[in-house]
Amino acid sequence: MEAPLPPRESAEFVAQRSRDVFVEKAGVERVAEMLLGKVPGQEFGLEGWKSLHELNPQASDEDAVNWVFVVDTLNFSFWADEEDRKCWVEYAGKMYSGYWALCAAVNRALDQGIPLTRASFYATVTLDQLQHIFRSDTDVPMPLIEERHQILNETGKILLEKFGGSFLNCIRKSDRSAQKLLSLVVESFPSYRDVAVYQGKRISFYKRAQILVADTWCVLEGKGDGCFSDISSITMFADYRLPQVLAHLGAIRYSEELQKKLLKGEMFSSGDKQEVEIRGCSLWCVELIRDRLLELIEKKGIKLDVEINSILLDYYLWDYARAHREDMKRIPFHHTRCIYY
Repeated sequence: MEAPLPPRESAEFVAQRSRDVFVEKAGVERVAEMLLGKVPGQEFGLEGWKSLHELNPQASDEDAVNWVFVVDTLNFSFWADEEDRKCWVEYAGKMYSGYWALCAAVNRALDQGIPLTRASFYATVTLDQLQHIFRSDTDVPMPLIEERHQILNETGKILLEKFGGSFLNCIRKSDRSAQKLLSLVVESFPSYRDVAVYQGKRISFYKRAQILVADTWCVLEGKGDGCFSDISSITMFADYRLPQVLAHLGAIRYSEELQKKLLKGEMFSSGDKQEVEIRGCSLWCVELIRDRLLELIEKKGIKLDVEINSILLDYYLWDYARAHREDMKRIPFHHTRCIYY
């Protein structure tokens, strides 16, 4: 079978043929100029990942790397069926929902002495145990708990068999190449194979695999085993929040037909033509924003400690989406229930 196009090439392929989602050149320019005002700043520093999120590990050791691996293995499908009925997890006196509920539940388990980030534990963890670990502090359970259980068992067994039970061993096999690590993750762990067929072409977005590489780079602060020479080849992570914020900022636009479906809250299957166009055009849009931002930085002669890449743009835009959730309510996000994002 023909190998799928890599994420950046996949996004360009989709954006050039898309019928229901369009990248808006003026919007790309506007977002790049908005971001220029944030450069250089903590938002675009490599250390921002640790300082901006209190639930992220603060260390740069093997335990922190294994935490990142477990969390990104389960980093999918947190949106609530009903906006006012979400899964909330309390941790250290604060309530968390969405992706942060997952992180809070993982940290709560570790504090209680449950070795959730150890492959030997999660390779055999039972569904009952996992339901208890990811219990919510409301009556709304975390979505897709059976799928999370199956994936954790499968991933733990593979990590034990191929990499001695530690994701650090997987990182060390990548020769400090982000692309090699991406390939190794996708080849070794089936749940990370985020691929689709669009207009007869096999394409890939690899949302979770790419965010795993990015989070590894951040938790290791781009040093030692996390010093990837080609980190800027990683694209944004095509999920449901980023398209929403890009549409809100006028950088992508939906057709009338698609807009109607989104407003009705219609479900899209993973791999559906319009779902692929939403993800592909969003990914390509961020690539264009990055290219334009780099041009503006060069033009202004701004000196940076770290090269602005699509990872840092994704982190910033994702946080922007959380901070402006109320403003963005008129732009619905697309609903797809799957393990890829």
